[in-house]
Amino acid sequence: MKNIKKDYMKLRITIVGFFFAACLISIIAKAGYLQIYQSVWLATKAAHQYERPIKETGKRGTIYDVNLREIAVSIDITSIAAYTSKIEDKDFAANMLAKSLNMRASIIKSTLSSGKPFVWIKRKATPKEVYAVKSLDIEGICFLSEHSRVYPQKTLAAQTVGFTGVDGNGLEGLEFYYDNQLKGSDDNFIVLKDALGQGFNAEKSSGDNNNGNDLVLTIDQAVQYLTEKALQEAVVDSSATSGIAMVMVPKTGAILAMAHYPLINPNSYKQYDKQFWRNRAITDPFEPGSTMKMFTASAAVEHGDCKPDTVFFCENGQYAVGKHTIHDTHPYGWLTLTEIVKFSSNIGAYKIVKKIGPEALYKTLKNFGFGEKTGINCPGETSGFLASYKNWRNIDVGTISFGQGISASPLQLISATSAIANNGLLMKPFLVQTILDQKGQTIKSFGPTPVRQAVSPKTADTIKKILTSVTTKEGTGFNAILDGYTVCGKTGTAQKVDKTGRYARGKYISSFIGFTPVENPEIAILVIIDEPTKSHYGGIVAAPAFKKIAQETLTYLNVPPNIKEPDRITVSRESRVLS
Repeated sequence: MKNIKKDYMKLRITIVGFFFAACLISIIAKAGYLQIYQSVWLATKAAHQYERPIKETGKRGTIYDVNLREIAVSIDITSIAAYTSKIEDKDFAANMLAKSLNMRASIIKSTLSSGKPFVWIKRKATPKEVYAVKSLDIEGICFLSEHSRVYPQKTLAAQTVGFTGVDGNGLEGLEFYYDNQLKGSDDNFIVLKDALGQGFNAEKSSGDNNNGNDLVLTIDQAVQYLTEKALQEAVVDSSATSGIAMVMVPKTGAILAMAHYPLINPNSYKQYDKQFWRNRAITDPFEPGSTMKMFTASAAVEHGDCKPDTVFFCENGQYAVGKHTIHDTHPYGWLTLTEIVKFSSNIGAYKIVKKIGPEALYKTLKNFGFGEKTGINCPGETSGFLASYKNWRNIDVGTISFGQGISASPLQLISATSAIANNGLLMKPFLVQTILDQKGQTIKSFGPTPVRQAVSPKTADTIKKILTSVTTKEGTGFNAILDGYTVCGKTGTAQKVDKTGRYARGKYISSFIGFTPVENPEIAILVIIDEPTKSHYGGIVAAPAFKKIAQETLTYLNVPPNIKEPDRITVSRESRVLS
């Protein structure tokens, strides 16, 4: 009996021993499996329980004018967010937040009830709003530091500089074009959490400065301001719909001012119609009208063996070309090449091209950059339109010679005119001159870049002399005569094309373009007025704005006067030739 009990006890002990041994082996095997094969997965899972990655984006770079005056800056600002799982009474929280933030409670409640662990309540709140929400002391509401883009000069060069969205990404203008340079890089933090989910330590993954790079523009705030002011006055005085004005340095291609009207404030861009957001001086082509006659004259001198005193018969103001009729504002008989430009004769321009041939005009226009992009460092540039001379009809020869049937951007037009001022050398226009890093060191610079010799220096000098006749008391640009400075210029009046491709009755684009002083041009200026209603002649509508911009800019740049007493014989407006 004792032996049976003994054997039974041994059996039980053996079974229990085997059971515990099997358990121990299983535990060891499982531990080995987890340690050897699942170590990475377990480490990651554990880290997720006590570590929380935080991403911080550096400040966006500053945009300066040519004199390092701030045009666009980034400032620190607080955004309000919520950890939804920590908010027990979402109705109460939504109602309280709505009162403090002047928002609808239903929208906030919907956000808090979205099921997402983290939600934004209001991005980039005002200090007053942040204080009000902090005073509520609602558990689960957090306050995160972000960066906000601010434009201290408000409307100044707004379409050129552009603006950013709520996430700090460039949406228009230079902000968009140089977004990769301006935006700060992302920097990662690891925040350690305790059992209650509260952070108690943080370690930055990188110690490098993660702010964006800065831009230094060619824009001069002073020139930009006076250009915008003169443009606004011209648009308002003529009851026009809009306007564009530009100031360029002919020798370098640097743009000192690029103005638009109506103005927009990039600090609140959503309040403005989207059609006024873009930089229309670069993106929108238009028919330049009679300003093209200076390039027709350039073709005549360069390729047609014409001189300023070469004469053409202008058919007394009316000339039939097939089924079409070309008209002049006034009836002219024989006119010299100079007089055709001075009095802006359409028939004379047609006669010039008939003499030199369409190919010569086409080649000259291409050399001046028409029909192709300038390559300026700004987004959305149009190439305009210039059909091959091989496809020109007989009437096209005439219309293109005086600026119809061809389209160009304001930038192309001022660049081409600057080439005449620059002894025939076409320069690539540019808006940004330097990119700086966070330490102020130059990363990349942009400077004068010759494109090609559009016409010979001799031809350019001849055209300058012809263009000075436009700004005399008898010329179409009499309103552009400056006090103390010689000036070259050309008026333009073009009928607008509507959406159907036909010319709209009573709708015009009036313009004036020129440069000064003639002997050593410091600035070229273009003024375009869209749909003026009181008068549509470029010499009446746009030339006075040119004069204001030129006179004040030359004074600001300390350019010494080169004439003592300009010819100031008073002539009634009705007796002058207009275009």
